[in-house]
Amino acid sequence: MTKRETEPFHVGLTAEAVIDAAVELTRESHLLSWSIRDLAKRLGVNPSAIYHHVGGKDLLCRRVAERVGEGLVVPDPGLEWQDWFRELLLTMGPMVMQYPGVAKWMLLHGPNTQAVMPGFTAGFAALTRAGFGEQAGHAFALLMNNPLLSIALGDDRLLHEEDGPRDHASMMREFERISTGQPGMDVFKNSLMRPYAEGGESAVRARFGYFRFCIDITITGLNAWLEAGLPDGSTPTASATPTQEGGD
Repeated sequence: MTKRETEPFHVGLTAEAVIDAAVELTRESHLLSWSIRDLAKRLGVNPSAIYHHVGGKDLLCRRVAERVGEGLVVPDPGLEWQDWFRELLLTMGPMVMQYPGVAKWMLLHGPNTQAVMPGFTAGFAALTRAGFGEQAGHAFALLMNNPLLSIALGDDRLLHEEDGPRDHASMMREFERISTGQPGMDVFKNSLMRPYAEGGESAVRARFGYFRFCIDITITGLNAWLEAGLPDGSTPTASATPTQEGGD
């Protein structure tokens, strides 16, 4: 047996190279749509080499999310919490949108990678300083989940329908059929459905516009809740609720 015959089939392959390829596959498709076999084919190796250098699909998904999270820029801690989260999310959103499926992974796993920990701790501190108290965790979850959900829903369409505009056009035709004569439906159809059905730049603008709307409304709602005078941002206790005079 020659030396070449006894050499492992993954000579020169590294964990970094595997993750690089996984990131690119995700950019081209969806984090949950490619397989270990697809990744191995991309690298020209046997699937067992992927397991050897990194691990299975679950671990690879984590590594891809970590790699994407490394691009996260933490805003200035001196900003008010509203401006801090607006800046964070408006820069994070377009970055995450480039890698379909990563938003869903983040929703399912939370701030559970080292790459996003600086942003998580800084954001949580901003909410605590603002007076959210024991509800800072809920506030943080809302601020992250609402915008990320809008991205994840758009990403998931790639798993079920390769032609997004065609799918939206079909939805629009059906909506027109069942909503004929209903007041206000033209506004809904033209402002929300039509841009997605057109595809291209119209769909891109509509998707980012909705993403930004989620951010603005979530911040506005939390700010109103905080300014309503709840003590230190906590929920009212039973003793703080009005009672009937004179007992039962």
